[in-house]
Amino acid sequence: MSTPDDTTQRPSAARERLLEAASRLFYEEGIHAVGIDRVIAEAGVTRATMYKQFAGKENLVLAYLRGEDAYLRGLLDAALAVTDEPDALIDLTIDGIASDVTRRHTRGCPFINAAAEYPDADGPVRLLIAEHREWFRSSLEALAAAAGLRAPAEVAASLVLLRDAALVGGYLDGDVGPAFERTARGVVASHRG
Repeated sequence: MSTPDDTTQRPSAARERLLEAASRLFYEEGIHAVGIDRVIAEAGVTRATMYKQFAGKENLVLAYLRGEDAYLRGLLDAALAVTDEPDALIDLTIDGIASDVTRRHTRGCPFINAAAEYPDADGPVRLLIAEHREWFRSSLEALAAAAGLRAPAEVAASLVLLRDAALVGGYLDGDVGPAFERTARGVVASHRG
């Protein structure tokens, strides 16, 4: 028997519509530029429904960023489902980042964009961003270590920096996927054996 607190329950259709509308609008136009009334109208729900589901805009922002985090974690999980060979995983990760920059995240990094709008480093939004970035960095470091690369923490830091730059550059300059791939593969090659 399920209870209201059962985490296995499927989210309500209204919650999904709110999150879908907010995610699209926040990413395309900016979090502070989009008012809660606009999200409510786009989702086709009432104000009471929005506050019942999220209790306020900040919780909706957090849910949006958790969705982005889950998407990126899912990309890594998909790569792990293909192979457990470390060199192949690094290649798949670089390919995945390049694809993400050119196909999905064409308006910059949702986490960097949100961080620019939430300057309080101790606030819930920035803490969630820091958690995501630490997961990403530590995942890359683990992949680099498994592949026997020298200084895996340096490799991870370089790849995070390159991804950040590719997301911003892709938004401002267009397709930077090939340049990201070339530079990322150069970093990996420079840390072999």
